[in-house]
Formats: sequence, C-alpha cells, structure tokens
Amino acid sequence: MRQFLLLLILLTNSQLGFTQQITCSPKDKAAVEEKINTIERMLQSNYGNTLVSVGKTFVTTPYVAKTLEIGDTETLVVNLQGLDCTTFVENVLAFSMLLRQQEYSFDAFINNLEIIRYKDGVLDGYASRLHYFSEWIANNAEKTLVKDITGEIGGIEITKDIDFMSTHRNLYPYLADDLNFAKIKDSEDYLKNQIICVLAQNKIAENEHLIQSGDIIALATSINGLDVTHTGIATREIDGRIHLLHASTGSMEVEVSKLPLADYLKNIKSNIGIMVARPL
Repeated sequence: MRQFLLLLILLTNSQLGFTQQITCSPKDKAAVEEKINTIERMLQSNYGNTLVSVGKTFVTTPYVAKTLEIGDTETLVVNLQGLDCTTFVENVLAFSMLLRQQEYSFDAFINNLEIIRYKDGVLDGYASRLHYFSEWIANNAEKTLVKDITGEIGGIEITKDIDFMSTHRNLYPYLADDLNFAKIKDSEDYLKNQIICVLAQNKIAENEHLIQSGDIIALATSINGLDVTHTGIATREIDGRIHLLHASTGSMEVEVSKLPLADYLKNIKSNIGIMVARPL
C-alpha cells in the first residue's frame, strides 16, 4: 500500500512538471485536504494572525518525535497525526502560505513544505534538510519566507560551535552513512563561522511589545554543540502577553503555553534566550 501511494503521488506531481519522493499515508493525504478546507477562510490582513489561527487548528495534536526519520533514504514526509516542534512550525507555515498564494491543493502544500524544509528549497538527500534551526531561519530568510528580526528587538550577536550531530553520530541513524556524515560535517563547519543573534532571556519581558503574533520563536540553548532546542509560534493572548503556541514535550501535544513566554523560559535551565523570525 505504501509503495503504491508513493508511486501515485510521484506520477501526479510529474504532470505538474516536477517529481518528489514523498512518504505519505492515505490518512495523512486526506488530513491535508481536510485541513485545507478548514483553513480556507482564515486569511487575514495581518499575516501573523493568520499563522496563529492556522496553528491553533492543530491544538491537541500529539507530540511525536523523529517523524521525519523514516526508511533508508530521505523523503518528503507528510504527517499530520503527530508533530514535533519543528514540523509543527513547518506545517503551519506551509498551510498559511497556501492562503497567500490562493492555492488550495495537496500538490501546492507539499511543494511549500519542501521549499521550507530543505536548503534552497530542494530535497537532495538527508543533508539537504535544515537540521539546525539557526540555519533554518537563515536559509528561509534567503528565500524571503521569513526575516530574522532578533537584532531589531534587542538581540546581540554571538558565535558558537555547532556540531552536536557529528559529535553524537550514534543518535542519528542516517549518519551511519559516511557520505551523509561528511555532508553534515560540512554544514556544521559552515555554521561555525556564522554569527547569530539571540535576545537574552532576561531581556525578553522588556522587549515583548516588539514581538508580534505569528512570529516564529526559537529557544537558544547553552548545550554544547546546539543552537536551538525548541521552536514555536508567538501568540498574544487575552492577558496581553506573548505566549508560545507549540508542540510541547510537557503536555505531549500542541498547546498554547499557560505562562507568558518570558516566564515559561525561566523554567528551562539550559535556555539563554530566543531567536525571532517574522514570516513575510
């Protein structure tokens, strides 16, 4: 059944002039089409509010880690049954883009997802996926999908050795392949020379008014080799404060944080602050 579905989707996309290797169950394909129907009238003049509205349709969706680690080769995984923090953000952005594009099809959705998830928008093996979120922000900024506004809202520049994947090779099955490992090392070497901006944890509350609903929030970390440990979407709630709409490892589902973002982060020992990217 899985092989038949994969072949069916490849043939369908070939008619549009491109081919993709896709892993998608019939249940997930139906879920994408149902989601498109649900959000069809959610486009607002404020694009950030659109992202929040779309994001809240995922509330209570289970948190599931490593949903992209399927099979022996990298494919474009479509899975709405379980989301981790990054795939939640990617799916919300991909669906929201459909509304701006006035495209309401499965094919348009998977095209958006590939553009968002992979370097320069092209799936070309495991190493082409944007594994480190600082690179995810930078590469999607180059695509003009987002803008890194961290520096504009009080963030300061930092440099850090980003090498967690290569120094923890055993945690990533795809890195058993020497070619994949070498390509990830190349990406990490590139990132070591890149400056990133972080808004310090103790500066978030005083700069919170500069964060808008729909901004993508990345939690920067003190953990060696890592840039970011968690992601979500900013939402200004009825208390007037910015909260985090995210796939939570606490409740194990998509939720809006009960505490405002600035207070929520105080409970995370390794957190040093946030990066903020504004969808364009």
